[in-house]
Amino acid sequence: MATYELPELPYDYDALEPAIDGRIMELHHDKHHQGYVDGANAALDKLEEMRSSGDFGDVRAVKRSLAFNLSGHVNHTVFWSNMHPDGGGDPGGELADAFDDHFGGVEGFKRDFSEAAKGVEGSGWGMLVYDHVADRPIVAAAENHQNQHPQGATPLLVCDVWEHAYYLQYENGRGKYVDNFWDVVNWDDVEQRYRQAQQADPIPTATR
Repeated sequence: MATYELPELPYDYDALEPAIDGRIMELHHDKHHQGYVDGANAALDKLEEMRSSGDFGDVRAVKRSLAFNLSGHVNHTVFWSNMHPDGGGDPGGELADAFDDHFGGVEGFKRDFSEAAKGVEGSGWGMLVYDHVADRPIVAAAENHQNQHPQGATPLLVCDVWEHAYYLQYENGRGKYVDNFWDVVNWDDVEQRYRQAQQADPIPTATR
């Protein structure tokens, strides 16, 4: 049985229109995300073969493939839930308070996030993550799926800026795509992830 599996899309392909076209969502979920799932499983299988045979000659490339594909799987899984047909607007509650404390307000956060997403060099992601070292949310950007991303941070909100996420609809207009992304953000999902991240302790202080 495969270790990683493609999650179901939590809405119809065309549910996010006009922000994101239904054909894009179909290809993005069924083809691209499935490809990362398959790649991660294939890397695990290859590593098992290496352990059985004792031949680790290609281990560096296989582990690189696992990091790339598994990160793609994780990011996309968060991405689908981060959006909703009834999304948009502004967050409230604890998440809005956090944006006030750390970004000067919701608009300050959106500007920070948007500029990070639009400014990714090549393919990658704009990301709001929870930094467990500082116990605070920070905006980051990832090249590809994981390069430049802070270690030990939990993704709260992600925006895919690989061309396959928008090119059929927006062509080379990444900025317009990122601007329209805010119309479908599922703030309830982001706030739930924020609360869960606050309760987690994935990097405990070493004790004797």
